[in-house]
Amino acid sequence: MKWRSLEASTVGMDSRPLREILAERKESIAKYVPSETQAIHARAIAELKRKRLAADILPVGSKIPPFQLPDQNGNNISSGDLLAKGRVILCFIRGRWCPFCVAQMAAMNAILPEIENEGAILAAISPQTVKQSFFMNDQHKLRFPLLSDSANDVARQFGLSYRVSDEQRELYKRTFVNLPFVNGDNSWELPIPATYVIDRDGTALYVSANEDYTERPEPTCILDFLRTLSG
Repeated sequence: MKWRSLEASTVGMDSRPLREILAERKESIAKYVPSETQAIHARAIAELKRKRLAADILPVGSKIPPFQLPDQNGNNISSGDLLAKGRVILCFIRGRWCPFCVAQMAAMNAILPEIENEGAILAAISPQTVKQSFFMNDQHKLRFPLLSDSANDVARQFGLSYRVSDEQRELYKRTFVNLPFVNGDNSWELPIPATYVIDRDGTALYVSANEDYTERPEPTCILDFLRTLSG
């Protein structure tokens, strides 16, 4: 399965709800991807759910661990730098090779002006290298920092990091998802996709995480949550 073929798209603004875009991508996978390949991914998700990985992540009310990471241009940005500008929406994603991550980032990018109108800022964290983040930012015209979390160090502090199963790893190797190259390390670790809304004092006000990487929170719901804070 070549994820990049699903990722490729012309630059533009898709105004549909994110759930519709994700459903369309799932339909494409169901139609074109071999059933045995789909089964491998389904088993990997089921195993993560069995382990209740999402139940162990940093919860609402917790203070986030401080961090400093390079953005897509190689500039170091700290959690303090972000929080000094207002509340922070922080998205943990797998990388530019994941079509569901791409869809989520494009959808969040579309509502960025409204996020900023609520006095908040947006940033994303992935284990991919700075170069891969630069490519993602450039290709999809993203207007927010893409931070590179080498070896998933920050994701691990948030309780999000996991090791890709042997079965899924072999599949990725066959389908040219070269995580050691994309991430710059041989750990074969990824984060559970997660979205946080963080108050200026570093307290997590909203948390959404799902072991199923095909499911993401609707951006408008996050925006509505921000508005309740402002109201």
